[in-house]
Formats: sequence, structure tokens, C-alpha cells
Amino acid sequence: MNEPAFTLGIEEEYFLVDRQTRDIAVSPPPELMAECKAALADQVSPEFLKAQIEVGTKVRSTLSDARADLAQLRRTVAEVAGRFGLAPIASATHPFTDWGRSQHTDAERYTLLARDLQMVGRRLVICGMHVHVGIEDEELRIDLMNQITYFLPHLLALSTSSPFWRGDDTGLKSFRLSVFNGLPRTGLPEVFESWGEYQRQVRGLVNTGVIDDATRLWWDLRPSARFPTLELRITDICTRLDDTIAIATLYRCLLRMLWRLRRSNQRWRLYARMLISENRWRAQRYGLEEGLADFGKGTIVPFSDLLEEMIELCAEDAAHFGCTAELLSARTILARGTSADRQRSVFQAALAGGADKDDALKAVVDHLIAETVMGV
Repeated sequence: MNEPAFTLGIEEEYFLVDRQTRDIAVSPPPELMAECKAALADQVSPEFLKAQIEVGTKVRSTLSDARADLAQLRRTVAEVAGRFGLAPIASATHPFTDWGRSQHTDAERYTLLARDLQMVGRRLVICGMHVHVGIEDEELRIDLMNQITYFLPHLLALSTSSPFWRGDDTGLKSFRLSVFNGLPRTGLPEVFESWGEYQRQVRGLVNTGVIDDATRLWWDLRPSARFPTLELRITDICTRLDDTIAIATLYRCLLRMLWRLRRSNQRWRLYARMLISENRWRAQRYGLEEGLADFGKGTIVPFSDLLEEMIELCAEDAAHFGCTAELLSARTILARGTSADRQRSVFQAALAGGADKDDALKAVVDHLIAETVMGV
């Protein structure tokens, strides 16, 4: 069995915020995007909202190259935005903005999307990250999608960065997912017996006029409609670049581990989607704190144990890709918490220091501005 390329591509979405008010920049000047385009070409693009900007790495074979690419992208967007009194923040929700103020980008695609989605579309003041891993064989792509779905809650738990919504602590680590769940065709992907079955189901939606193409499938994980990749979509955008790389590493290595099992005529057990959905909720609600269900053992397992199990499973694959250090850096996320944990800590520290709620929320934004460009 020929080994897939397992190439890597990472897309990140950022909010643009006003450095004075710390609120989202509802309508940034068009010159900002023009300057970003001049510097980064097709690696930068508008997003659904005017207050957002999306970047994407080139197709990379090593994690070090992907990291260097993302570092340049973050640095360039921050430098250009700074000339307009703005800054990017890599956070899946903005701590206090009112989504009712947002404006969608003036493009036919987004206008049609806004008309179709109505209120649930207007609420989409959220940012995520997508990780593409190259798997050329279509049947293999579907088979690995079926299996790696089990690990989606684990990857979400490591990425959480959306504890606040419209100025309130939601009590969740990833409120972004609650907002995104309002859209159609979201959540865990279906289980498909083959690439042909997947294509038939997509054609059923296209032929009835429900969707234009498979890009309108917004599952947590999907075969990309544009590239020969399996695209991870469940994760929040990571505020720290190092966390993005750690999660991308783990996802890539898990896929290769599952490919090795298949090569040996083995496979990961397929669990009912209702069981995985429960872990998805636990990751969304608790992040790293309360553990996830191990359905084989029939118990809740601390996330630290789950992470060590995944690292052990993927050790051979990390060595193959030359990214053992990046894989082990996932332990650092566990040690210092995710962005959601740090945002809450900054908020509580500001309140304890005498700040009112509004100023404490602005302190969170200042923290996000600084961490977004940390290490780039």
C-alpha cells in the first residue's frame, strides 16, 4: 500500500479590532486588504465578515515550514493592520462585541450566504482554524475520516479560545461551536461506506438545489471539495501560534497512525455518533478540565492520560515526519491551559485589581493582541 503524501496546509481566521476601543473593526478600510494582498498574494483573503481576515499556508511537507509560513502571515497582517490603528486577534469569539453590529463582506458569495442563513448567519461572529492533510486516494480519505472522527473532541479540547460572548462568560470553553451549530450541515460527519456513497449523497443535495457543491458541507471534518485533503474544522482558532502547530501535528500524526493500522489490516473501532457527540460536548463545555469518556473502558479519563495515550500511539509517526518536539509540545497546552483558560484568568485578575467589567474585558482583548503575535 503506497503511503499518502500527508502534506499539510493550515488556514486561520482572525478578527480585526480597533486598538482604541478594542471592539471589532466593523468596516475596516479597503486599503488594509489591498496592502495585505500586495504583501501576501493569494495567502490572504476576506472572510464572511468585514471584521475578519483569513490566511493560509502554502502546501507544506514539514511542520517547521508550516510554522514559518504562519509566523510570516500573522506578522504581516499585524504590521499592515497596525498602520490603520487596528490589530488582529486569534480568538474564536470576541470577548464583548455585539454581533448585531457586524457587516458581511461585499461579495456575491457572502451576500447569497447571508440571505440564505438569515439570523444564524448574522450571529457568525466567530473564527476557527482548518488543517488540511493530503490523502490522494479517495477511498482511503473516506475510511480515515470515519475513524479519526473519534479524536475530534480531543483536538477541540486542546484548541478552545471562546469563553466569552457579548461581554459575558458563557461557562463554556468553546462557545464558538454553539454558534456554529445553528447552521445547517454542521456537526460530526456521517459515516460512509465508500467514496462513491459520499458522492451520491452530495449529488442528492446538489441535484435538489439545496447546495451548490460540497463546500457547503460545514462538518467538523470533511473531504475538502477543493483539494485532495481531509480537512479538520472543529477546532477554535488558537491564540498562540505554537498551539496551532501542536494541534496540526497531532492531527497529522493520528491520520498516519490510522493508515498504519489499515496497512496491517487493522482499524480503529467505529463508535456510535451519539457517543462521540457526548465527548464533543464535554470538550466544548470543559475543555481540558473534566476529561473525556473512554467508551472501551467505560469511564471518564483525565485529559492528561488521554494526551499521553495519543502521544504514545503517534510516536512512530512523529519520528517519521521529524516533528517529535512539536507533538510533545501538546503537553505545554495542558500545562498552561488553552486560550480560553488564559482569557478567563486575565479577566478575573483585572477584576481583582479593581477594574470594572468593561475594562476587564478590554484587558482580555489587549492580552489577545499580544499573544496573537507572540513568537512570530
